[in-house]
This record gives sequence, C-alpha cells and structure tokens, in this order.
Amino acid sequence: MTRRDAVRFLKGHGTENDFLLLPDHDGGQGAPSPELVRAMCDRHAGLGADGVIRVVRTDATDDPAAVAARGEAVWFMDYRNSDGSLSEMCGNGVRVLGRYLVEHGGADAAQPLPIATRAGVKVLIFNADGEITVDMGRAGVHGSPQIAVADLVWDAVHVDLGNPHAVAFVDDLDQVGPLLDAPRSDPEVYPDGVNVEFVVVRGERHLAMRVHERGSGETRSCGTGACAVAVAAALRDGHATVGADGSVTPSDGHGAASYDVELAGGTLRVGWDGGGRVLLTGPAVLVAEGNWLAVR
Repeated sequence: MTRRDAVRFLKGHGTENDFLLLPDHDGGQGAPSPELVRAMCDRHAGLGADGVIRVVRTDATDDPAAVAARGEAVWFMDYRNSDGSLSEMCGNGVRVLGRYLVEHGGADAAQPLPIATRAGVKVLIFNADGEITVDMGRAGVHGSPQIAVADLVWDAVHVDLGNPHAVAFVDDLDQVGPLLDAPRSDPEVYPDGVNVEFVVVRGERHLAMRVHERGSGETRSCGTGACAVAVAAALRDGHATVGADGSVTPSDGHGAASYDVELAGGTLRVGWDGGGRVLLTGPAVLVAEGNWLAVR
C-alpha cells in the first residue's frame, strides 16, 4: 500500500453543520477532486463532514466568482458538497470560514470581513458575544412549486438566496420521515436540484425546521435554509412583501420581523437590515486540525 501526500485540514461546525477546511492560501494545492471530497467527508471511512471548503485568496484562483470579487474581497470560499459537487455557498460554512480566517488567516475580528462566494460577496461581522452575523444579500421568491415525499405533497415557496430553496410548512416535522432520499421536485423549476426545508411554527417568530440539502442529504443545520424559512414565514405572517422582480422586503423596512429558527444542531437568528438584506447570526467553532492520510 502507498499513501498519497498528506492533505492538511481543519474541521469546524456551525450549529453542528460540519465542514472540512483545506488551507490553500496561495492556490498551489489546487481544487480538490470530487473523489477526494467524498473520501474525506465519509463518516465511516473518512473524517466525516457535510462539505469541504478550500480556503484560497481571490488572486490565487481562476474561479470566475473569485476573479470577479478581486478588489472587494481577499478570500474566496471554494465550497463543495459532501458528494463532491460544487455549491454556491453555505451560510453556516461561511461563518466557519470566517472563524478560521480570524484565528489562522490574519483577519481582524474588529472589522467587517468580506468573503467571495459563488453567490456573491458575503460580509461577516464578529459580534462581542462570539457569534457571527453574515449579510446574505437580498432574497428572491419565485413561485410555489410542489415538493413530495412518498405519497405526501406540499405546495412550497421557492426562495433564492444565491442557491435554490423550497420551503414547505408542515403539521409535524416527523411527518416527512427519515429523509434518506431527496424529496421530489420539478426538474424544470430546479434543474440543478434544490435544498428542501420543512418547517413548523413553534411560536411568535419562532420556527423549527428540517432540511435535505442537495449533494449532502439531511443535515443537522443549514444557514441558507434557515434564511429561506424565515423569508417564507415573514411573507406568510405579513411581515414582508414581494416586489415585481421577486425581491423580498420587510414591511416596516427596519428588520423587525426577525425569527429564531430551531434546527437539530442549535438555533440561528434571521433578520433584515433596512434595505431588505437578510442577516444570519449564529455560532461557528473550530474543533480539530490534522493531516488526511488516505491509504490506497
């Protein structure tokens, strides 16, 4: 047996949505192959994670999203789902990346930190209580496609946060079963797949959800998913409106319609600024680092 060259990694999570970070600041290591991502994310034969984040400077990669953000952001979030597929970004993952950049990348926690993603530049604010707030940009809503699990069908809300979401309100979170397979959706609406959120109302501006993420399966938390269910709930509760272009704006313009979103791995807070930009707040911690020595 021989060993591949060791791959340095760090592991972190945001409300138990866990990620492997691959430091590649100067781009010399290159993008990880889908096979490597799948092997590292395997929870039995690998390290276990919901996805992999390659940490690279925007001037050290030719990814179009990074190139477009040069001059605006130093760092690029090169994100892949656990099945090796590319993804636009991840609300929990970008906070974990921010934590890494403060602790290992020389970023200043006293200053806003812009990070380039395939869904645009996201700006992080490091709060005094240790949590991180991410400006997720404006959400869009585009119709009410149907989502199905087994013989159950729901009308969903199609929410765009740079990646696609279908939000369905249900009577009970156990109603959708084990979520081992992706819920069925219209391939014409979601040609590249969709993140599906099932949500119940626990109280005033208090939601609980489960999520099946495309490329990763059911996860214990999803940051963009929490934002999507808050957007859908705000529309349902009359706290937000949809413009002609699909953009969502809080009705009072001041972000008063914030929601606590309860997930299996913890609680995230979602609100808006006065311009209708979605703000996601939650924890992010690093828990391990080492070298991946896959034997072949």
